[in-house]
Amino acid sequence: MVDCYQLLAANKIVSFQVPLGDENHVVTGLTPHYLEPMARSIPQSVTLGLVQMGCTPDPAENLQKAVAGVRDAAGRGAQIICLQELFRSQYFCQTEDHGNFALAEPIPGPSTEVLGPLAAELGVVIVASLFEKRAEGLYHNTAAVIDADGRYLGKYRKMHIPDDPQYYEKFYFTPGDLGFRSWDTRYGRIGVLVCWDQWYPEAARLTAMSGAQILFYPTAIGWLPAEKQEHGAQQQSAWETIQRSHSIANGVYVCAVNRVGHEGDPAGGIEFWGDSFVSDPGGRILVKAGAGEEVLVATCDLSKVNASRTHWPFLRDRRIDAYQDLTKRYLD
Repeated sequence: MVDCYQLLAANKIVSFQVPLGDENHVVTGLTPHYLEPMARSIPQSVTLGLVQMGCTPDPAENLQKAVAGVRDAAGRGAQIICLQELFRSQYFCQTEDHGNFALAEPIPGPSTEVLGPLAAELGVVIVASLFEKRAEGLYHNTAAVIDADGRYLGKYRKMHIPDDPQYYEKFYFTPGDLGFRSWDTRYGRIGVLVCWDQWYPEAARLTAMSGAQILFYPTAIGWLPAEKQEHGAQQQSAWETIQRSHSIANGVYVCAVNRVGHEGDPAGGIEFWGDSFVSDPGGRILVKAGAGEEVLVATCDLSKVNASRTHWPFLRDRRIDAYQDLTKRYLD
C-alpha cells in the first residue's frame, strides 16, 4: 500500500503511472530527473583526436596548422578533438615580456570564429586552449569548448598558475574564477583542465563530480635541457603517472595533449617532450604519441566509465564528512 510519493530534484508537476503489483497507480507530483526527456541520446563510444604539433612565432601559421590537424583527425574518425595548450603561439611564458600581451584575444573571438565553422563543417567537438584577454590588464589561460554544430559552449579558465624557471605564468595569467566544469557535447560529457592543473587530484575529482566522462588536459610541458640527462625520464614518467591516476581514481578517460619541439634560447629554452596520450578508466594507455608532430585518434568505450565506477566504487565510499581540512593550506 503506497500512501504518497515524495519526488525531488525536479521542477515540473505532472501525472504518471507507477506499476504496483497488478495495478497502475496514477501519481501527480514533481517530475524526478530520471523521467525528464533527454536532450540527446547517450553515445556508447566516442573517438578522440589529439593534435600534437610544434609552433612557430607566427600565430596565423599556427592556426592553419591546427586546422589541418583537426581535419586530419576528423578524416580518421575523431569526434572530439583537442589542441595543445596555447596552440596559437610559442610558449611565451619562458620570459616576462609585456609585449606578449598582444597575443591575447577575447573568447569568443577571432580563434573561435575560425574553429566554430570548422567544427560545424566536420561535425566534431573542438577543445581549444587560448590566451584570453578578458579586459584591459586582465588575462587568463583559457580553454574554449565548441560543439559539433559549431556552437560555442563555454570556457574553462586555468585554476592553478605556475611560477617556475621558464614557466613564468603568474606574470601573464590571473587564476581562473569559473570553477571546475563539464559540458554536454554531441558525443559525451567532457571536462577540461589545463596543464599545471593536471598535478592536482582535487581538480580532477571536482571535474569528474560534475559529470565528466572524459578529462581533457591541453598541455605545454618539457625539459630544461640542463636537467634532462639527470631528471628527464623521471619528470616525464611522473607527468604521465599522475594523469593515469586521475583515470583510475575517478573512473574516467583522460586525454593529455602536449606540444613538441625546442623553443626559446638555443642554449637553454624548453624541449617540449610530446608524448600525448589517452588513458582509460583503468589507467591503461590506449594510444601514445612520440616526440614529433603527430595526430592521434583513440576510440573510447563510454560504458567503461560506469563499469569502472561500479566495480571500483571510489565515489560511493568517499568520506565527505571527513574532508573539511582540504580547504586549509596546511595542517599546522
